Amino acid sequence: MPKTKKPLVIVTRKLPDSVELRMRELFEVRLNADDTPMSHAELQAAVQSADVLVPTVTDRIDASVIGKSGERLKLIANFGNGVDNIDVTTAIQRGITVTNTPGVLTEDTADMTMALILAVPRRLVEGAAVLTAETEWTGWSPTWMLGHRIWGKRLGIIGMGRIGQAVARRARAFGLQIHYHNRRKVAPKIEEELDATYWESLDQMLARMDIVSVNCPHTPATYHLLSARRLKLLRPESYIVNTSRGEVIDENAMARQIEGGQIAGAGLDVFEHEPAVNPKLVKLARAGKVVLLPHMGSATLEGRIDMGEKVIINIRTFMDGHRPPDRVLPSML
Repeated sequence: MPKTKKPLVIVTRKLPDSVELRMRELFEVRLNADDTPMSHAELQAAVQSADVLVPTVTDRIDASVIGKSGERLKLIANFGNGVDNIDVTTAIQRGITVTNTPGVLTEDTADMTMALILAVPRRLVEGAAVLTAETEWTGWSPTWMLGHRIWGKRLGIIGMGRIGQAVARRARAFGLQIHYHNRRKVAPKIEEELDATYWESLDQMLARMDIVSVNCPHTPATYHLLSARRLKLLRPESYIVNTSRGEVIDENAMARQIEGGQIAGAGLDVFEHEPAVNPKLVKLARAGKVVLLPHMGSATLEGRIDMGEKVIINIRTFMDGHRPPDRVLPSML
């Protein structure tokens, strides 16, 4: 296309005002002012006319959508770190580049992970609910609302990438012992800094942990990584925290284990079938066994603006004829 012509960028959801303003300055852009999720048919229509599609992690850009793309569509610039919502292989086969926004949500997600690590054993949500319930609080008691100390407990991190390491740094400050399972060991310098113990066998690690934090991406290889079989390896006193992707855990199996007392509880910010939440988990949350959050681990204004800036950089770099800095390839998944 002529360099003087601005590319048509279609954005599927409402983004922060400052990001949308900058997009208007740089591109011909169609925004989603009311933030209503686009239907499958609307996504198909968008890829037929756009030069660039900017979807979010809740938009399913599968082969049936990509297959409707017009000749103009050359870039899918995902507003999100993960790309499990996009059929990257099909996109590349059709000559469409895919980018994401890595790195900018590390600290925000690690903060929320640490919050859940504290909230579940210490029963923070249950305690907060007491003060807003219809029944008046009668005061302190030595044996009331007892939780469990996290100092000295063993934390097993599944996925020791940027977020996993950021969680480990926070957890170490709270006196937790750091253990991890990853596709490969991290650099010796990082292991030494975090005083982290590597487990090649996930099964063996799970059987010995007090708290398990899921921080790996969702890929075909990690779907139901915490399967019914593996969940049975956990100790009855252990807790699960997941701020990664719901598909990594077999939710029904986890709910059965918690309900039966084989797992002490869980803190979840993501779900297997979002936005639907498993009714069994809701029931357990009402019983004080589970803390549920509506996928808000990365929900800071600063983080969202940083994501938008990465999307813009990827689009501008690509349209200038260069390789975008956050290009995603199937081999990376």
